[in-house]
Amino acid sequence: MARLNATIAAICTLALAPCLGGCAAAILGGVAAAGGVGYQAAQERGLNGTFDDVKLKTDIGNALGPAYGDITATVYGGRVLLTGASPSDQQKSQAEQIVGQMPGVRAVYDEIVVGPPQSAWDMAQDGWITTRVKSDLVFSPDVRSGNYLIQTDHRSVYLIGSARSQEELERATELTRYVPGVQRVVSYVDIRQGEPYAAMPPPPQASLSPPSYAGPPGPPPSNAPIQVQKLQ
Repeated sequence: MARLNATIAAICTLALAPCLGGCAAAILGGVAAAGGVGYQAAQERGLNGTFDDVKLKTDIGNALGPAYGDITATVYGGRVLLTGASPSDQQKSQAEQIVGQMPGVRAVYDEIVVGPPQSAWDMAQDGWITTRVKSDLVFSPDVRSGNYLIQTDHRSVYLIGSARSQEELERATELTRYVPGVQRVVSYVDIRQGEPYAAMPPPPQASLSPPSYAGPPGPPPSNAPIQVQKLQ
């Protein structure tokens, strides 16, 4: 069922593409170009680290299967972000425990929602948001986009990866918060120098104007809250 929903969501995402107007080709092209070997090599974790993370993601998918709900694992440097939906608190907790005990897992960030899985249309809206956030980071000269993975679930955008500085992280979250449809931004990004995290004040409204072209249907907030998680 999850695979069928994902297929339908992909079709719905293409249906949403006209909402991007003239920017659609640039956004989709930029993201596609970012998926090549050069993109992977530019990441701080390197090709070997990327390969290890892909393998770990596959192992997690095989270990969880559909038994614990419709769960997605996003892996960066052995740190695992779990999103999606579980039928009960018990299954949610069990999924986190299983992943936490797997070889190669350094940390688990459990953002699983207890409840039914999303509809195909909601998944398509989340997919549109992810594509838009990725494109904004790719085209920002202040952000090394290859060091960030983006996952959107229930209109909450999760960033995981590595930033070169606190300023870069703030820029990445600032760009994300103004994407149409985003209700919350959660950062699991570490700073390469190991600087401690601090609560980020909201950026000045004048620093970044909200995008002028349409996003997913519905009245999105123009100033999504940002949550920066302290990493172990």
